Amino acid sequence: MAKDQIEATFTQNIDDERKSIIKVENLTKIFKIGRFKKRLVHAVTDVSFQINSGEILALVGESGCGKTTIARVIGRLYEPTAGHIYLYDKEIPKKMKREQLFEYRKHVQMIFQDPFAAMNPLHTIEFILQRPLKLHKMTSRNKVKDKIMELLDMCGLPQNEEFLKRYPHELSGGQLQRVVIARALAVGPNLVLADEPTSMLDVSIRLEIMNLMLDLKEKENISYLFITHDLAGAHYMSERIAVMYAGYIVEIGNSDEIIDRPLHPYTQLLKEAAPKPETGLKPERIDIGGEVPDLSRLPKGCPFRVRCNYSLSKCSEEFPKMYKIGEEHQVRCYLYEEK
Repeated sequence: MAKDQIEATFTQNIDDERKSIIKVENLTKIFKIGRFKKRLVHAVTDVSFQINSGEILALVGESGCGKTTIARVIGRLYEPTAGHIYLYDKEIPKKMKREQLFEYRKHVQMIFQDPFAAMNPLHTIEFILQRPLKLHKMTSRNKVKDKIMELLDMCGLPQNEEFLKRYPHELSGGQLQRVVIARALAVGPNLVLADEPTSMLDVSIRLEIMNLMLDLKEKENISYLFITHDLAGAHYMSERIAVMYAGYIVEIGNSDEIIDRPLHPYTQLLKEAAPKPETGLKPERIDIGGEVPDLSRLPKGCPFRVRCNYSLSKCSEEFPKMYKIGEEHQVRCYLYEEK
């Protein structure tokens, strides 16, 4: 496939502020584990959502629920098992050639959870930031340094030679995450997949990084998939929230509505566990009971039923579909089944 044809595949006018950047339909990812006796791990099952231009969708849930897997499938670190992904309303092939993948990543970049592990410790900050500029030919060779300084300025980092000559171990966690963000922005993406970008940082600088991301959203019209286990952080960052449990999205809707009127029993428990100013921002202890199900041995019916205080007999028989509550609010729970 010619280079101009590949570029045309991912090129789209997104002047319309509500234009779809990424759309996921019925996405499923199954891993095969075990050397001799293979087991199937249903990491993501039948997930659908859309992110528009300049929008932040937060993906919330416990560890192991499939949040990171979704980001890695969209970022094409994993191939999807089933389902469809659309970039600018154009379907992305399940298997992509190297040239296609290279072009795709100009539009979709990722911020990893651990900034220390996200960079090669043997390379200087200058090398780390100039590499995507050179690989993707984002600027002429004699203007690479100017572009690096521009990225440093955008991300609130020192703009001097001394800083560029440092190695990752010589920076603080906050500085490292800013470098990771700068590297992601180097190719001018429209969508950034942020996988718990503040969870490895000191509490004192988490808000700084979140505010930086919000500032870049406004200045650069960047859309985010913001992954977190913290419902309060999701509310601070996003216009919409999707709640995941055991590989499924169990509730999705407007951020304010999810916080003010959580419908799914699991979302309600997440809200109760969120830090509250009146308790000194310490999460309350929530005794849910039961355990998160093994994704290689999911129970029949709703996987949350063994921990749910409102479980019905039909919850153990068949998995509920998504029920629409209002214009944008959807929930996967028999409590809201149309009578």
